[in-house]
Amino acid sequence: MASEAPENEILLAAHFSVRYASKPPVLRDVQLDIRRGEVLGLVGQSGSGKSTLAMAMLGLLDKRRAHAEGTIRFHGAELLQLSERELRSLRGRAVTLVLQSPLSSLNPALKIQTQLREAWRAHVSGTSTNCANAIRAALQSVSLPAGDDFLGKYPSQMSVGQAQRVLIAMAVMHRPALLIADEATSALDVITQSEILALFRELNRSTGMSILYISHDLASVAGICDRIAILHQGEIVECGATEHIFSHPHHEYTQRLMAAIPRMVTVNSQLQIKAAASR
Repeated sequence: MASEAPENEILLAAHFSVRYASKPPVLRDVQLDIRRGEVLGLVGQSGSGKSTLAMAMLGLLDKRRAHAEGTIRFHGAELLQLSERELRSLRGRAVTLVLQSPLSSLNPALKIQTQLREAWRAHVSGTSTNCANAIRAALQSVSLPAGDDFLGKYPSQMSVGQAQRVLIAMAVMHRPALLIADEATSALDVITQSEILALFRELNRSTGMSILYISHDLASVAGICDRIAILHQGEIVECGATEHIFSHPHHEYTQRLMAAIPRMVTVNSQLQIKAAASR
């Protein structure tokens, strides 16, 4: 169960279940809150319901197959009651999503500049100069060049790490209140993964944007997350401060997760926690 926080600190508060047709619920009485300006890690093994939780928050579940019941309140709005038109006005502007396969998420037939323009114009009406300035600022915020050479590239002409940064630039272009990163570093090599994690943390600190960082890897969340929620078989079984989860795991499943992490990784993760806390 999520820990309590003053109401004015909570950006998103959720308590809901999701089921597909007559099957058992994929998510059961999930209770989770995301505070303003925090990075919350959601950890669970494959099949635990992490992506279903993200899709429910974004209103992207197939309503012909999936049924979500309960409450998901974001910025005072009840997301499960909003129309598709109302949800579209939120997605990409107030709440955004970064997925794990950047080259699959980008349109291979369109230049990067075109895709960035479409992301901007989906929520803002303005001049070409306004658009160009927004694109430049978004690319600079993720340490990418904003010149014509780069903007004229197709996704296949970039590295996976560059493509992921382009997706993040799209996600932060409208200064969202919440960014959901669903396994956003799992397709990257170790060095690039570390760079993207540092980028998420820097964006969080510089803009005040909340981040829901979803991963199956506890070690990867240790350095950037303020709190961690553990999802097991469709239920949040434990939630607390990152350092507390690492040093005093309460639930049996969390204890097993910790025991499965190689000792050197665990030590490094705890060092990352202490380093992050001291900054």
